[in-house]
Amino acid sequence: MGITFNLELNNKPTKNKTYVVLLRITQDKKHIRKKTTVELKSKNDFNPKAKQGNWIRTSEPNHKKWNQDLADEIEDAKNTYKKLRNSGLATKELIKEKITSADTSPSFLEFARQRTKDIYNEGGYRNFKKYNGFCNKLYTYLTEINKKDLLFSEITTAFLAKFEAHLYTLHNIRNPEATLHPSTISLTLRIFKTLINRAISVEKIIKPEMNPFLGFKYAQEKSAMKEKLNSVEIELIENLDLPEGSLIWHCKNYFLFSYYMAGIRAGDLIQLRWSNITTDGRLEYRMGKTMKDRSIKLHEKPKSILKWYYKENSKPTDYIFPLLDNDAPYAKAITEDQRATLPPDMIKKLLNDVNSKNVLINKYLKKIATLAGIIKNISFHISRHSFARIAKDRRVDSNHLKNILGHSDIKITEAYMGNFDTEETDKVMDSIFEKAEDGKEKIKKMLKQLAPSDLEEVLREMKQGKSDDNSEASKQ
Repeated sequence: MGITFNLELNNKPTKNKTYVVLLRITQDKKHIRKKTTVELKSKNDFNPKAKQGNWIRTSEPNHKKWNQDLADEIEDAKNTYKKLRNSGLATKELIKEKITSADTSPSFLEFARQRTKDIYNEGGYRNFKKYNGFCNKLYTYLTEINKKDLLFSEITTAFLAKFEAHLYTLHNIRNPEATLHPSTISLTLRIFKTLINRAISVEKIIKPEMNPFLGFKYAQEKSAMKEKLNSVEIELIENLDLPEGSLIWHCKNYFLFSYYMAGIRAGDLIQLRWSNITTDGRLEYRMGKTMKDRSIKLHEKPKSILKWYYKENSKPTDYIFPLLDNDAPYAKAITEDQRATLPPDMIKKLLNDVNSKNVLINKYLKKIATLAGIIKNISFHISRHSFARIAKDRRVDSNHLKNILGHSDIKITEAYMGNFDTEETDKVMDSIFEKAEDGKEKIKKMLKQLAPSDLEEVLREMKQGKSDDNSEASKQ
C-alpha cells in the first residue's frame, strides 16, 4: 500500500486571481489534495511534467525560492508518512491531517505582540519596553530571512541558535560603533524563553515536550562589576563648593541623600513626597521595583539636605525635590497602589518623566565627579553600590545589609558588596610581599600606638623588672 507525492495546479483561480499549487497524495490510485504555500499569477508558470525542483518555470521571478519551498513541503510530507508508517497508521487522510495541523500552528509573533500589549495595559511600562524591544528584534530577523511570521512549530533549537547568532550582529543603540551588550542578548533570549513557558503553562498553546529551550542553552550573562565609591570619594563630593540653588548643586544633594538613605533608587527618590517623612524622623516609602516597604531613620546629614527643600507652604502631597510637577495629572496618585491604577498612557508619561530626570541627574553627576577629581563613571545608582561597599568595609553583617537595601536574596546583597573580602586578601598579599620585620621594629610600632602616660608606665615597669632581675642574680 505505497503512497506517492506529486504537485499539480488548481485550474480554478482564487479571489485574488492566482492559481494555487496543490500537493497531491496518492494511495491505491486514489488522490487527496492539500494547498501549498505557492500561488502563481499565470498558469503558464507551472510545469506539471517537470522533474524534481523545476516545477516553477524561470518566467516567474521567484522560481528559485518557490521551487525550494515546494521541495521542502514534499519532504515534510514524506517524513510525516515515514513516522506514521512505523506506527502502522499511514493513510493519505491522516498524512494530510498531520501536515495541515502543522501548517495551522499558532503564530508565535502574534502571541508575543499580544502579550506585550497586555503588559502595557496592565501598567507594566518598564517590562513593556523590554518585550517590545524583543518583538522588534525578532521581526527584524524574520525580515532578513524573508519570513513574515513565525509559527510555534517553526521554533526549533536550530532556529534559536540562528537567532542568537543574529543578535550578536546587531548594533548598540547607545553606542552605534559597538554591537549589542552580552547582557542585552541574554535578556532577549530570557524573554523568548519566558514567552514559550507562558504558552505552555498558562495559554496551553503547545505541549511541554515541544519546548525548544529544553535542548537549547544560552550564556547567562553575569552582572558586570559596578563602580563603587569609597568613603574618601564620598567625602570629596560632600566638600565640593557649588553655587547654591544651581542645577549641579541640586544633583549633588540628590546623590548624597540617596547615599545617606541606604541607596534609595532614582525612580523612588524623584517621586518622594513630604508625606513620606514621618513625625518621628523617618523616611517611609514603598520601593517601585520590588514593591517592598522601607522605613529608614533620618540622620543629621539627610535632614540637613531636606531643610533646603522644605517651605512653609509645602503640602504633604508635594514632591520633596523639584523634579516632577505637582500639578501633573499623574501627581494625584500619591501612593504606589494609587499609581498602579493609573491609565497605561499616564503611567507611561510618569515613567518617561522620571527617566528623563534620571538622565539629567546622571549628566551632572559626571561633572561632579570631574570637579571632585574622581576618575570613575558615576551614575545615580552608584550611590546604592557605594553604600553597600562602605558598609562592607565597616564590617556590617550581610543579613543586616540585605534588610537595609530591601533585597529578597542574600546573593544580590553579596553582589552589591563585592565578590571578595578585600581586607583578608590585603593581609595575604602583605604577608607575601612585605619584608619580614625584626622583633625590635615590631616592638617600636606597638609602643608608638600607646598613649604617652601608658608608655611611661610600661617603661617604668620594664625598668623595675630589670632591677629586680639584677638583684636576684647578685644574691645567687
